[in-house]
Amino acid sequence: MAKNYRIFVSHSWAHSDDLWDLRKLLNSRGYFNVEFTEASKDVPINSTHAPYIKSRLRAKIQSSDIVLAMAGVYASHSDWMPWELDQAKSLGVPIVGVIPRGQERISSEVFSRSVSDVRWSTESIVEAIREHAK
Repeated sequence: MAKNYRIFVSHSWAHSDDLWDLRKLLNSRGYFNVEFTEASKDVPINSTHAPYIKSRLRAKIQSSDIVLAMAGVYASHSDWMPWELDQAKSLGVPIVGVIPRGQERISSEVFSRSVSDVRWSTESIVEAIREHAK
């Protein structure tokens, strides 16, 4: 029986197309089962109370096998991504940076916290998940 990977994708809502493209990429990979745990624009945590949002996000991160961090330079300008990545590190959840298609530079916020950084390729992302997931 194939392992089912619980994946939290740390991403910028302003660049949510990268999230959906990554989900499609992994969902279309045969013999690779994933469940996504992050909050998104389409399924947000309905609150403006930051401590409540943080507690919900922390629980989602803690229940995940791995965090994939969208490593575009926009991550360096996000208020939430560094916090999510710090939570993952403190909880012992491995972080893999995923460099979006066409990006030459990656965010130092991701690079400084990740155990590995991979380019936009189904096989390299799947291999990194299998290697680093808890």
